[in-house]
Amino acid sequence: MLLAGLLDRMIRVGTLGVIDAAGERRTFVGPEPGPKVTIRLHDRAIEWRLLLDGELALGEAWMDQRLTLEEGTLYDLLELVMTNLARADRRGWAGVVQRGLNALRTAWDRNPIWRAKRNIAHHYDLSGELYELFLDSEREYTCAYFPRPDADIEEAQRAKERHIAAKLLLEPGMKVLDMGCGWGALGRYLARTFGVDVTGVTLSKEQVAYANERAAREGLADRCRFLYQDYREAQGRYDRIVSVGMLEHVGRAHYGELFAKIRELLTPDGVVLIHSMGHMAGPGYPNPWIRKYIFPGGYIPALSEVLPALERSGLWLTDCEILRLHYAETLRCWREKFERNRARIREIYDDRFCRMWEFYLIASELSFRVGDLMIFHLQIAKDRRAVPLLRDYMVDRERELLAAERAPRLRAAE
Repeated sequence: MLLAGLLDRMIRVGTLGVIDAAGERRTFVGPEPGPKVTIRLHDRAIEWRLLLDGELALGEAWMDQRLTLEEGTLYDLLELVMTNLARADRRGWAGVVQRGLNALRTAWDRNPIWRAKRNIAHHYDLSGELYELFLDSEREYTCAYFPRPDADIEEAQRAKERHIAAKLLLEPGMKVLDMGCGWGALGRYLARTFGVDVTGVTLSKEQVAYANERAAREGLADRCRFLYQDYREAQGRYDRIVSVGMLEHVGRAHYGELFAKIRELLTPDGVVLIHSMGHMAGPGYPNPWIRKYIFPGGYIPALSEVLPALERSGLWLTDCEILRLHYAETLRCWREKFERNRARIREIYDDRFCRMWEFYLIASELSFRVGDLMIFHLQIAKDRRAVPLLRDYMVDRERELLAAERAPRLRAAE
């Protein structure tokens, strides 16, 4: 079996059985307990592909059913693989390969407006019904914030909105720019709750249409508008700028351009909040399967890549927060709802699409559970005096917002 030598060295946690195309079975048992999985490889070519290009080949083999499971689940398989990869010794050949791939990042990171539009359309202009079938009722497609372990996705997404709003120090009448506004949930929340004027920009035509229709339906169109526009094309002056989940689509080569644009658009006493995925262990490289099938052009940064560009911009970093497992729990909720609605999603697309998205949701969840991914919040300002000296105001404001939201429900129940 071509893979035997590699798997002998790799498996340190759990048990992996492999049945090759000739029907020969080998079992690889790690010294530490973990998932127990048996896979079947249906042709010899996939063995070579897994050996030479495993990160891309594993997902493709699952999508095309050239790799199937005899024991365990896809979650078990990916947990076993990703846990063992996380423990791999990067000082040998694997480290050489990764350093070589890292050196190519600058070629991957160029993201002019024409390419950014194409990349965003690839993912976000899919069927609107698809997103209804695995997201929450507001179509929040970014990390939620779990105030309790048993919170559901609706509660956690509303908590995320409060958490971000508390850091923005909003006052009625302020002008807010939402860079990468998605389907407009956060913008609608800010306009509705604080009486601010919100402009959202996104490169998804589907998101623009949905966000504007929803704002009109909720009576918010006079202070909440969404534009088909790249962040680099935004004009005007804003008291507050918020960006949730857009930095991953900017590209490392463009961080300086992003912060220069923020500085241009921000008022002298303005405040910015950037929410992004990040690598805990320093710069990485894009997963080739995710980049090919899910987020072309995507790049998850490390703080060590973002902060130098921020420092050069002359803006103040006034607060930084790390959210560790919140996205893992968010993805679990999405995955479970996706599975409940899998039959309908199969009708919209097909079995291969369902296998692709199942792989994507599970691999993403495990990247936060056993990999090195996390979420960071950067609060930024031009003026060091733009936010209070003590960060207690964030917690206080969050509690005030929650109490205000609960009050109407309590009155209605009386």
